[in-house]
Amino acid sequence: MGKTLLIGSCEPFSGKSALVLGIARKFIQSKKLVRFGKPLATTLEVAPNSGEITSKIIDDDVRFIGKTLGLSEEQLIPSVDYLSSYISEKRLFASNLEPGNDFERLKKTVLEPLEGINILEGAGSLNEGLLYGLSLVEVAKKLDLPVLLVHPWKDSRSVEELLAAKQQLRDHLVGVVLNAVTPNEINNIESKVTTSLRDLGIDVFGVMPRSPLLRSVTVEELSRRLDARVICCSESLELMVETLSIGAMSVNSAMEFFRRRRNMAVVTGADRTDLQLAALEASTQCLILTGAGEPLPQLVNRAEELEVPLLKVDRDTLSTVEVIENAFGHVRLHESVKASYAFRLVEDHCDLNRLFEALELNPKFHENS
Repeated sequence: MGKTLLIGSCEPFSGKSALVLGIARKFIQSKKLVRFGKPLATTLEVAPNSGEITSKIIDDDVRFIGKTLGLSEEQLIPSVDYLSSYISEKRLFASNLEPGNDFERLKKTVLEPLEGINILEGAGSLNEGLLYGLSLVEVAKKLDLPVLLVHPWKDSRSVEELLAAKQQLRDHLVGVVLNAVTPNEINNIESKVTTSLRDLGIDVFGVMPRSPLLRSVTVEELSRRLDARVICCSESLELMVETLSIGAMSVNSAMEFFRRRRNMAVVTGADRTDLQLAALEASTQCLILTGAGEPLPQLVNRAEELEVPLLKVDRDTLSTVEVIENAFGHVRLHESVKASYAFRLVEDHCDLNRLFEALELNPKFHENS
């Protein structure tokens, strides 16, 4: 008989998909079957306008992870419902808090004998999905599933959300993985914090460092969020942006500043050609030009030589910066380079063997891994 593990978080964009990838690959390497799905879909490439869904719901994250892991269509577990404003309004007006009819199909899938594991990814937070009867806590209790939480750790105050989760999940909580830890804090977390958490009844199966790459965003995603016009190098929009710089200083000061940054998006006024040219000589992934005016031909030519996209936006610099800052760490893991890094991150920083023992998986698993 296989097992089903529900992976959740107390807040959105905490690292669930990265953890799914790492755990699933460990099973696949040991010749175990993996099935993966999200009870409540949150992103669909073609979202229904009417709210009526006539076919199986496969979330975009599920498809990406399935493709990355080489899972067949049969190994992708359909969602019960789709989180959207239209469907939420419909359920609210009907005062309906019960999961859809497809919940029984999910329950049947979970109970089927399986030489491997079902991995389910919960909603964005403990409460998301309550209107659908599909919040993390509800799914765990209705299907009697063990839950592994992934939680960003800032400081000791971060434990309060975990304690609240423990109160709600009770014995369903098998443990947590702490994520986005400042690298120089990892030793302290591993030696002191994990011990204190275990004394509070919360087992820790990993401490993963903060990753600029996993928090990064593609130039294409920034272009979409900013509704930007791509002036050149549209073939390079897959470049990853890890940091943001604002070009509003003297050229000499800017050059020194730019040298200390890596994989930047540089936001500057369209009239600051001096700063723009300086930025192109640094680790710049894209230039985002604000305000009136068009870039000079010499800038466009240099950007094309270096294959750095130029984006033009109608927004002012302040609102442009706000949009970009909100994008960091709040985009889904849909790039192969991020997936490859996630594999290594989980393998290096999580004690998966101890997790599998806690889930009472077949001991032969460890012999084959």
